[in-house]
Amino acid sequence: MPQSPTNAPPAQRPWLIQGGMGVGVSGWRLARAVSVTGQLGVVSGTALDVVLARVLQTGDPGGHARRALAAFPLPELAQIALDCWFREEGLPDDRTPMRTTPRLRAAGGAPAEVLTVLGNFVEVWLAKEGHEGVIGINYLEKIQLATAPAMFGAILAGVDHVLVGAGVPGQIPTLATRLVRCEPCVTRVSVVGQEEPLEQLFDPRALLAGHLPGPLRRPEVLAIVSLPVLAAYLARDEATRPDGFVIETSRAGGHSAPPRGPMTLDAAGEPVYGPRDQPDLARMAGLGLPFWLAGGQASPEAVAAARAAGAAGVQIGSAFALCEESGMARHLREELLGRAHAGTLTVRNDPGASPTAFPFKVARLPGTVSEPEVAAARRRVCDLGFLRTPVRGRRGLVYRCAAEPVAAYVRKGGDPADAEGKQCLCNGLLATIGLAQRRPGGRTEPPLVTIGKDLSFLPRLSPDASPYTAADVVRWLEPGARPAT
Repeated sequence: MPQSPTNAPPAQRPWLIQGGMGVGVSGWRLARAVSVTGQLGVVSGTALDVVLARVLQTGDPGGHARRALAAFPLPELAQIALDCWFREEGLPDDRTPMRTTPRLRAAGGAPAEVLTVLGNFVEVWLAKEGHEGVIGINYLEKIQLATAPAMFGAILAGVDHVLVGAGVPGQIPTLATRLVRCEPCVTRVSVVGQEEPLEQLFDPRALLAGHLPGPLRRPEVLAIVSLPVLAAYLARDEATRPDGFVIETSRAGGHSAPPRGPMTLDAAGEPVYGPRDQPDLARMAGLGLPFWLAGGQASPEAVAAARAAGAAGVQIGSAFALCEESGMARHLREELLGRAHAGTLTVRNDPGASPTAFPFKVARLPGTVSEPEVAAARRRVCDLGFLRTPVRGRRGLVYRCAAEPVAAYVRKGGDPADAEGKQCLCNGLLATIGLAQRRPGGRTEPPLVTIGKDLSFLPRLSPDASPYTAADVVRWLEPGARPAT
């Protein structure tokens, strides 16, 4: 196995992390392409159970998922997934819906846990296949119900790094340690209306029916935070201390932390960030743990500046989201590239689109839910539920999402004002990678495309809007390389 970069001398650490962009934009092909250059390729760990189920239902083009499943340490579990989801002939037409996948709940659930373990195993195994580079996987702390089974699947496949953001990932270091020992794990799940969190049990030994693999290696844990204050909080206790940090500013694509203090919007209705939202890099360096900067770092000059400020390097997302190995559907990548070069692309940091209540970058593209008429025509449905929040109400524990049908949200105690303008990220992001659900009447879930607002790298990386690869991005950013003109 390759030496873990965060335990290695600084010169051997990757100076570049390819950001984990979900759902499936940072798929195994992209992560593998970055890893073989010697840098840290990262797969998105969000909704990999659904990704696996839908890839199998569409016939598993190229046989990649089946090849990975054949390497799973308990063949009986892999066969269950094949029997349930694989359709050799694929779906008969573009009107046939995908089968619904089981949902994780705080009380546990074997079918959902098995599919989650398998989905994460497959993605990491394919990303690591055939080379000695390092691979990471990115999770969202807000999706707590999936954390333990998802991480266990990735660990079984030999993942080298686990990156976690969108919350306070204080549980992750201890979870990683227990999972590599195949010990029962408890994830503390936050519940609205309940002071104490729920304790969700995940038992690797029970899931594998006692067929334990050989010794597993603990992955390094990188916490994704927006400011040094949270990094310092995590670093002060051995139980919560990660092996390093990614400091992600509001310039990154996807979700970003809200501004510190009261939310203020500019004339365009976007959050206003100020000096309090700028990370103190000297304080970060003083923690003594490696860190990488993320958000608007896609240039050779930014890489050099980050390293001069004490960072191990940078994390880059948007430049990789638009490269040839990206999981984003080709027609959407081409539309983004064309509009960006023409100066007609608009990316809005929408404070109200995501049901997480975090600001979310939405690219304005035809045929996507960024268009008001497309969003209005979409029937609200919550059949995936990754962003559901457990709520303790009068009738016991329920799960709600601000993007679900408003009547259902209100029935579960939600405020209808909180549901206004919310978009279904689960269905929209799956559509963005070509795995859209088909609805009655011939309708298909429209895509929801996210990208960073800063695309200033494109004229230098791809001057004529021509396609480029992940390796091109790495070469262009390489420290010591001649800056592009």
